[in-house]
Amino acid sequence: MVSIKEVAKHAGVAISTVSKVLNGYPNISEETKQKVTEAIKELNYIPNSIASALSSKQFGRIALILDPKRQTQAIDQIFMQYLLGALDKAKELNVEVITVFTSMIAGMTADEITRYFLSQSISGVVIYGLSKEDRVLQKLISDRNFACVVVDAPIVNSRTTSVSIDHEQAQYDVAKKTVTDDKCRRVLYIAGKKDGYVTEQRIKGMKRLAEDMELTMLIRQGDFSELTARNIALKYAKNKDCVVCASDLMAIGAMNALIDMDIFRPVCGFDGITLMGYVGKQMNTVRQDFYSISSRALEEVKLLMDGQEGHQVIMPHSIVKMYYKDIIC
Repeated sequence: MVSIKEVAKHAGVAISTVSKVLNGYPNISEETKQKVTEAIKELNYIPNSIASALSSKQFGRIALILDPKRQTQAIDQIFMQYLLGALDKAKELNVEVITVFTSMIAGMTADEITRYFLSQSISGVVIYGLSKEDRVLQKLISDRNFACVVVDAPIVNSRTTSVSIDHEQAQYDVAKKTVTDDKCRRVLYIAGKKDGYVTEQRIKGMKRLAEDMELTMLIRQGDFSELTARNIALKYAKNKDCVVCASDLMAIGAMNALIDMDIFRPVCGFDGITLMGYVGKQMNTVRQDFYSISSRALEEVKLLMDGQEGHQVIMPHSIVKMYYKDIIC
C-alpha cells in the first residue's frame, strides 16, 4: 500500500503538507494542492482513515445531497417532504443516512468529495435537483465510486438510477387541461431555471402541446421565482389568453399580478404545494408525491449498493385543482 511519505516525495512537498491538503487546511496554495492531488491520483493513495472505513462494517452509509438555499419559505414543504421520505425509508431499511448541504462541499473537487465521503463511510448518494451546470457532482456520478440516485435528472449508468415523474408529460397534461377548459389560443409559458433538467423536459411538453393544438406560445424564464413570474405576467399576460407556469410558486406570482391588473386569465402551476390553495383562485397544478419519490430514491440507492444495475424509475403524477376548501379539511 502506498504511504503518505511516498505521496509527499512524488509531489515534492513535506509530509505535513500532504496531511494539510487531505484535511482541507486553509492557506495552502492552489499550485501545491494540485501537485498533491495529482500525486494522490497517480499513486492511487488511500489515507489510513479511508482504508479503515472501507474495511469497516459501518461502511455503507448514505448521503443525501440537498441545496436548501434554492428553497424559499414558500416551498419548504418540498424540502421537508424529501427529508421525511428519505429518513422514514432509511429507518425501514435499517441504513444510516447523513444530510449534506451543498454549502458543505462548495469549492471541493469531485476527488475531494470522494475522499470526504469515503472517510465518512459513505457508499451511496442521493442527489436532489442536480443542475446540468454542476460539473463537480456530474463527475462524481460519472466516476462511479458510489451508488448514486439522482432525483429529477435523467442520468443512468451502471451505478446510477434516475427517479422522477415524467415531467414532459405532466407539463403537457396540466397545460392541456387548462387550455381545453378555457379555449385559450395564445399562451404565456413561464419556465423554470435555464440550466435545469426539469425545465428542459417541461418546455418539451409545452412545445408538443403547442404543436398538437396549434397554439401560439411565448416562453419566458421565471427561475422558479414568485417575483420574477409576477413581473413577467405584468409585462406580457394582458395580451395572452392564459398563463402556464412551471411551478406553483410562479403561478402564485402570476395570479397575483393578474389580480393587481384587475384582469382574469386562467393560470396553472406545477408541484401541488399547499400554499397554492390560499391564493383565492382555483388553479390546475401537477401534484407530485415528494415523500414517495424520496422514499423510492432511498430504496433504489440501497439496491444499487447491493449490486443492482442502475435504471430509470418513473413515479406517478396527477392533475388537480387546488382550492382553499380542499386544504383546510
